[in-house]
Amino acid sequence: MIRSILVFTIIFFSLFLLSFSLHEFVIENQQINLPFSLKKVYLFHLGFSLLICVNFLIFSTVNKIFEQLGFIYLGTIVLKLILFSIIFNNPLFSEEGLSFQARLSLFIPMIVFLLTEAILVAKILKKKQ
Repeated sequence: MIRSILVFTIIFFSLFLLSFSLHEFVIENQQINLPFSLKKVYLFHLGFSLLICVNFLIFSTVNKIFEQLGFIYLGTIVLKLILFSIIFNNPLFSEEGLSFQARLSLFIPMIVFLLTEAILVAKILKKKQ
């Protein structure tokens, strides 16, 4: 299990470094000003996704909880969206609105980490069965 946690950590940190660097490069080349910190958005998704995957790995060893992990995962996605909205309240819900590039810059890290998280959670659930 320690090895799996280390692998998850390496996957998510590599994904963070690669996708953030690429995203930041594109933003700087296009000379786009974002009303939020792109690094903070990526760090939020990194931390929350890693936390979810590590907890699912740990909870997959508990037989009473294992059958409910799929439903728990759906709840964690909702919790993630709520916490994201609370933490990034000012740029998301400001009166001036967000440009298309800013909305896309919020959407890209969410999709990248959500897909990776879903694949890893699915592997955990399949491995146990």
